[in-house]
Amino acid sequence: MRRLIACGLVAVVAAIAAPAAFGSNYIVLYKQQSVKGDAAATIEKAGGTLVYSYPAIGVVIASSTDPSFRDNLLKDSSVENAASTAGFATQLPNTETRAGSSSDSGPPPGDLPSTPASDSDSLSPLQWDMRQIHTPEAHAITGGSPAVLVGDIDTGIDFNHPDLRQNIDVANSANCVSGAPVPGTAAQDDNGHGTHTAGTIAAASNGFGIVGVAPNVHIAAIKAGDSAGFFFPEAVVCAFMWAADHGVDVTNNSYFADPYLFNCRNDPIQRAIWKAEQRAILYAEQNGVTVVAAEGNESEDLAHPTVDATSPDNTTPVTREVTNACVVIPVEVPGVIGVTAVGNDYQLNSNGQPDSSLGYLKSFYSNVGVGVTQLTAPGGDSVFGRTPQAVNGRVLSTYPPNKPCTRSVKENIGDPEEPTVVYCYLQGTSMASPHVAGVAALIVSQFGKLDSPNGKMSHERVQAYLDQTADPQPCPTALPPTYESVFGVGTESGTFAQCQGGTGYNSWYGNGQVNALSAVTHSP
Repeated sequence: MRRLIACGLVAVVAAIAAPAAFGSNYIVLYKQQSVKGDAAATIEKAGGTLVYSYPAIGVVIASSTDPSFRDNLLKDSSVENAASTAGFATQLPNTETRAGSSSDSGPPPGDLPSTPASDSDSLSPLQWDMRQIHTPEAHAITGGSPAVLVGDIDTGIDFNHPDLRQNIDVANSANCVSGAPVPGTAAQDDNGHGTHTAGTIAAASNGFGIVGVAPNVHIAAIKAGDSAGFFFPEAVVCAFMWAADHGVDVTNNSYFADPYLFNCRNDPIQRAIWKAEQRAILYAEQNGVTVVAAEGNESEDLAHPTVDATSPDNTTPVTREVTNACVVIPVEVPGVIGVTAVGNDYQLNSNGQPDSSLGYLKSFYSNVGVGVTQLTAPGGDSVFGRTPQAVNGRVLSTYPPNKPCTRSVKENIGDPEEPTVVYCYLQGTSMASPHVAGVAALIVSQFGKLDSPNGKMSHERVQAYLDQTADPQPCPTALPPTYESVFGVGTESGTFAQCQGGTGYNSWYGNGQVNALSAVTHSP
């Protein structure tokens, strides 16, 4: 994220002008969660064109070059609000910069086909992140079920990557960048970020490369971010509606929507956009989709925001004061599982030494917040997380061969479609979130889908399993030099977000670090 995508990481990047193709798109929000049958005619009369309609949530995507379009449209008493999405996008950051025990006493397995998986692929020794959350032990029980579908709402997926190809569900993939879904291989990744998050979730156990958290599940590319890493509101709405209507069990969301880091309900334009996005997310949850989201990389306390200094991030930023009336989408939507990041090194004891009994140190860049944070997971830390296992502190995952990566690992397996198979080291809450999404997929694989009338394991039940089986992490009693004064200072507020709460739950780690083994044995 810097915002956009939580991606990774953590540098504030130069603003890039919004693509002209999106300059005249509008989110149209109806007062009722339905769309009038004459919506196309109403929009045309106001000076626009209907792009796509989402009647289940009362949202329409429209296009217009008429500067009076919004004013004309608001004359219709059925329209609650409308907002141009020009300038309302978040950009992926430069991800290269800035610096349990098992038990058999859990609930019985569900009714899905599920088999174990191996963690002996060629690059598995480099996956400190997987060992940290006990995925190899979990894989001895289950590698996930091919009947479970994870939707990676991101910049797409490299459909040709040999470590992903066998698990990609092309039919349920879609390109949502325009606000109208285009199914299939149109969701090809032209940025790289989506391929990285997809690998952490579902890279296959096939003898080469890496192994994902859930290497047997299927994954759909739901492309909401364009090649420059912009996520426009119409794309986010489209993505969640697609997931809800195409059998997706879990979505990973390593981004922030809108150009505003904090979206304030007292601003009519911001409110129209985040309300439309919230409707789409809640609709997905109501349809059995578990939504996991990265918390962001600004070192800020999302529960107590004070300043937004970098928004809008694709035009000229204007510093403004913000309050709790301002929220981050999607992580602050009800029911969304917010994820912070940790590195591979332990917290310090009173003698200033790393102590495994204290848990892992939060990554210096990770946002936090009471009530926002549900869990933490490995996202990497290039400053305070370098260890013999994590030599550069970052997380290794799949990457397209035609996209630049400063820290890459390459293999030649003789594959005719992609002779040079590329893996990239990145850090960020973008990298943490897919670990949790992968464990959620393992939970559905192991225990679903018995209890829901729509044939899906409810998102509330999945979250309860995640929360109950996480490894609690206490607030630190000591911090490394420069952590509090330099690297961990908020990019917006200029202050340090202290950890608040106890071992059972706190603002930095939520309910604790996700534990794949405990999750699939349900042994809290």
